[in-house]
Amino acid sequence: MSMLNILLLFQDTAAVEGDMGMLWMLLSGILVFFMQAGFTLVESGMTRSKNAVNIAMKNFLDICVGSITFWLVGYSLMYGETSNGWFFWGGFMQGEGADLFFQTMFAATAATIVSGAIAGRTKYTTYIIFSLLMTAVIYPISGGWQWQGDGWLTNLGFIDFAGSSIVHSVGGWAALVAAFMVGPRIGKYVDGKVLPIPGHNQILATLGVFILWLGWFGFNGGSQLAWGGDDATGASTVVLITNLAAAAGGLGALITTWIWYGKPNLAQSLNGALAGLVSITAGCGNMTATGALLAGLIGGIIVVFSIEFIEKKLKIDDAIGAVSVHGVCGAWGTLVIGLWGVDGDTGIGLFNGGGAAQLGAQAIGVLAYAVWAILLSAIVLGILKATLGLRVTEEEEIKGLDISEHGSIAYPGKRVREFEE
Repeated sequence: MSMLNILLLFQDTAAVEGDMGMLWMLLSGILVFFMQAGFTLVESGMTRSKNAVNIAMKNFLDICVGSITFWLVGYSLMYGETSNGWFFWGGFMQGEGADLFFQTMFAATAATIVSGAIAGRTKYTTYIIFSLLMTAVIYPISGGWQWQGDGWLTNLGFIDFAGSSIVHSVGGWAALVAAFMVGPRIGKYVDGKVLPIPGHNQILATLGVFILWLGWFGFNGGSQLAWGGDDATGASTVVLITNLAAAAGGLGALITTWIWYGKPNLAQSLNGALAGLVSITAGCGNMTATGALLAGLIGGIIVVFSIEFIEKKLKIDDAIGAVSVHGVCGAWGTLVIGLWGVDGDTGIGLFNGGGAAQLGAQAIGVLAYAVWAILLSAIVLGILKATLGLRVTEEEEIKGLDISEHGSIAYPGKRVREFEE
């Protein structure tokens, strides 16, 4: 074979690999898009039936608003050469469309995390504005600190492969601020006691978790930005690592609730699987299978105690445990890289020969994303509270947001008479 033929063959192979990479990113983005359906089912199933339409409308809004605002503003703020960005109106370079679509789904996810925490008592109009600002400004700017390629956290050596902090903690800490500022649902805290407000359909919630679990294979696997790679970072390995952590997280929460409550709790076990997924999202490209299993298992245990602490000690009403799943376990998933993360065959964590340097970088990143999300969310929500207001009236909350905010109901057979009146 001549040298020219060898060069042409090499070019053809590189082109095929490039096309396969873009195809994998596109398919991964579609899987992440499908996660919006999972969030809708989880949030509605874990809350009261009278707010199911409102939950669906918020998730529907997030993907609509997020798709436009991230295309218009957010993508450039996140990936612009100056880190401050410019409006992304000028068309696309080759391959940029697939990347924009994939990253858009991440922006919508960050906004959606807030939805479930403040379910059942928040004005739809104010949520619209917050979702817009989250996808256009709050998430993109902080995401650029690491994923832009030359951000200050990148230069520090911080690792967040698919967004435990960049996506999930930012959404989780924003949810914490929102739940605190909106206040608890009526009937949650009575005479100093914490009263349970169970969700209306745990089967819907279970189906939602399975959908999210499936979508996460695209969330983490697509963050490889190509299908290929060596055995440590190839997309197929990332997907395997992700699945192991999810399974371990679900078992961790199941066993913890069985011991603590006397019986295995479904809602907490479902959150445990999600906690396992969040716990491996940062390190899915820098973790062995055993390390991923342990990270997910601990995440599943953490989420149970975190939900109890936030609800009973802090007296913050997070309707579905979003702060614990995404904020707390997002922080844990970021830090664990500094404990037993790897870079190929080399340990970079404190417990596997890497020293404390990586743990220090991870801790700085965790703190930076927490401060950013809490501060910006507090400013935005504070302005909204002083102007439009955050919360519906007591009468509207009791009646249900489906009727008061949208004039429709999810289950007409149950409440036709009330709706007509």
